[in-house]
Amino acid sequence: TLLSMALAWSLGEAVFIAAIFGLILAWAYSAPPFRLKLNGWAGNAAVGLCYEGLPWFTGAAALQGGVPTLPILLLALLYSIGAHGIMTLNDFKSVEGDLKMGIGSLPAQLGVDRAARLACAVMAVPQLIVIALLLQWQSPFHALGVAALLIAQAFLMRRLLKDPKGQAAFYNATGTTLYVLGMLVSAFAVHGMAGG
Repeated sequence: TLLSMALAWSLGEAVFIAAIFGLILAWAYSAPPFRLKLNGWAGNAAVGLCYEGLPWFTGAAALQGGVPTLPILLLALLYSIGAHGIMTLNDFKSVEGDLKMGIGSLPAQLGVDRAARLACAVMAVPQLIVIALLLQWQSPFHALGVAALLIAQAFLMRRLLKDPKGQAAFYNATGTTLYVLGMLVSAFAVHGMAGG
């Protein structure tokens, strides 16, 4: 933790503050008294923020020498929200153990079918907002790229929803890859914007 803070400090104040935020969430995820990993809502939110949003924020902050632009912040937040769904899919492989151990993953709390539908919605809705934002920011080709990737994910989601537990690993290898490619397309869009 101290080494991480020291390295973050060398990259600037914005990166340092973001690193402290990430470290707090990392400790809260596993360590008492919070142990966020015991609850699928809070634990998945913490991981989603640290998995997607924080790397975007810190990378942009280090390169720009300060707090990133609003478009970068919005995209980082939206893709972090979507990552909550990815984390839910990761919990399907351990639902029986979670039920026995009292871990409140979303598949354990909601059941596999409801958790799968929620995960798909949580991944899709932020991407729809990203598409709308890209259109508003005069990036129609990037918006089209994200839309095409989302359509491909929708076909894979249909397969996932027919057998959530059996298809979760397949979806993570395919649909999640498309999700991440959409992040890349969005990153190229904001990079091309003035001040991005």
